[in-house]
Amino acid sequence: MKIKGAIIIAFMLLVSSFLAGCYGGESKQSSSTGEKSEGGSSEELAEQVLNLVEGGELPTLDTLGLFDALSSRTMNNIFEGLYRLDSSHAPTPGMAESHEVSEDGKVYTFHLRTDAKWSNGTGVTAKDFEFAWKKAINPETLSTYSYLFNDIKNAAAIQDSEDSLYGKVDEFGIKAVDDHTFQVELDHPVPYFLSLITYPVFFPQNQEFVESQGDKYALEVENLIYNGPFELESWEHEVGWVYKKNSNYWDVDTVKLDTINVKVVKEAATKVNLYDTGKIDLTEITSEFIDQYASTPDYSTLLKPEVFFIRMNQNNQYLGNVNIRKAIDMGWDKKAAAENLLNNGSVPAYYLVPKDFAFDESGKDFRAKYEGFNEEGVEKAKEYWEKGLEELGVDSIELEFLSYDSEERKRVSEYFKNQLETNLPGLTIKINQQPNKQKLELESTMQYDLTYSGWGPDFQDPITFIDLYLSDGPNNWSNYGDENFDHLVMEAKTNPTDTAKRWENMQEAEKILIEEDAAISPMYQSGLAQLKKPYVKGYVAHPFGVFASYKWTSIEGK
Repeated sequence: MKIKGAIIIAFMLLVSSFLAGCYGGESKQSSSTGEKSEGGSSEELAEQVLNLVEGGELPTLDTLGLFDALSSRTMNNIFEGLYRLDSSHAPTPGMAESHEVSEDGKVYTFHLRTDAKWSNGTGVTAKDFEFAWKKAINPETLSTYSYLFNDIKNAAAIQDSEDSLYGKVDEFGIKAVDDHTFQVELDHPVPYFLSLITYPVFFPQNQEFVESQGDKYALEVENLIYNGPFELESWEHEVGWVYKKNSNYWDVDTVKLDTINVKVVKEAATKVNLYDTGKIDLTEITSEFIDQYASTPDYSTLLKPEVFFIRMNQNNQYLGNVNIRKAIDMGWDKKAAAENLLNNGSVPAYYLVPKDFAFDESGKDFRAKYEGFNEEGVEKAKEYWEKGLEELGVDSIELEFLSYDSEERKRVSEYFKNQLETNLPGLTIKINQQPNKQKLELESTMQYDLTYSGWGPDFQDPITFIDLYLSDGPNNWSNYGDENFDHLVMEAKTNPTDTAKRWENMQEAEKILIEEDAAISPMYQSGLAQLKKPYVKGYVAHPFGVFASYKWTSIEGK
């Protein structure tokens, strides 16, 4: 699946290690992801309708406007890229039925299916990928995730206003050779490239349709065409949406579900009530309901490769001081927050790259070298606090804490505030709760002091976490910069052939980020506690990237 020779072997070892240990136990994974359907023909199945809930409105359905997990999950089921994640979370052919890689690992040639169609009957062609990818890096139409293309020849230069190639998208290292052949030239080998292109920003767009819609493109279901297993039948904003099977999908015979109904429900108690009354088939549950359901067969947990952390805006006069940042990072009990407040399988995090996520060629977890950083605790935090106050010449500090508006995260935010105000005399924290979309806007424009943040991986490699804090990184929303950190990260990104050195560079960069500079305060690695009806089979929860696939889901024995 990767480039030839030793790198192929390394990748297979990595994948097999991941699948064996991703969620810390086979029973937990099999109870919630990737079950195989054991039913007979479609005629023997129950009514193929799945009922789900989501915690908020869909922010966008434009693959180039993507910036959140909910949109990513939805896009994965209504669109499809060259490759998609299979039920074991490995890249499998999608719109491309095969590909080849050059001997030097830098040129990928994809062969598209001749029977791939959009939902309006138009064929999916290599030109649809060329159009979407060029649009993603064009400074005039730049995607939020444009940086994910930067390993492709000239992509970074085309986005750089100071480069001679700025805006010259025809110099981008991609080419529609013909309708069914798409070629990609990389600057250097990328060991995770097939996993990377399963992410929605790499999906195709049909130029004729997009341009016919103008500013209305992707705003409503009628302003979209689909090439994935499902299409959207309706979308009532802030209320919910409905998927239906896409009859033009190339692999439609594999798709068993006819309809998926999604309700927007923010209240945890309402979700549980809907589940108990049979109105939904699957839901995540929060800590207050876990004791009630933990012994039931519908209950399962898993540890996700998703880490929540507190960003600290270093433009703030106080947070520009490293001792104040270290005090905030060490000044609260992360273990109690994860185990008592969340109580859903989450674990305290003293790191950015999650455990049980990425493994080297020998199968060793990325976390093996450094289990965590800044675990000294409250007494050490107080020392840093006093030193920081002295350096700043103040005896009190007031900070605003930007947070989510969900019940669960409100509790964590209040706990964080109370812990720090108790343990760090002179600190006052005011919580600013915002709906997800507004919070992201404030965060990305750095209108905050502290902010409750999180990151789920776009693909299975530590770099998807580590490069967040490059000095000029598009997601470095805290004005952090360190030359040594930047050097290590860029070495890992651009020189991947020495895999052991690449791993070491990323581990040392993480150490600088957290232990030396305290640029963030890691909070917890997310667990997920959920209820799922026993008749729901083949539901796949991906641990990274697109988060869920309904292509293989069916209703059996209801």
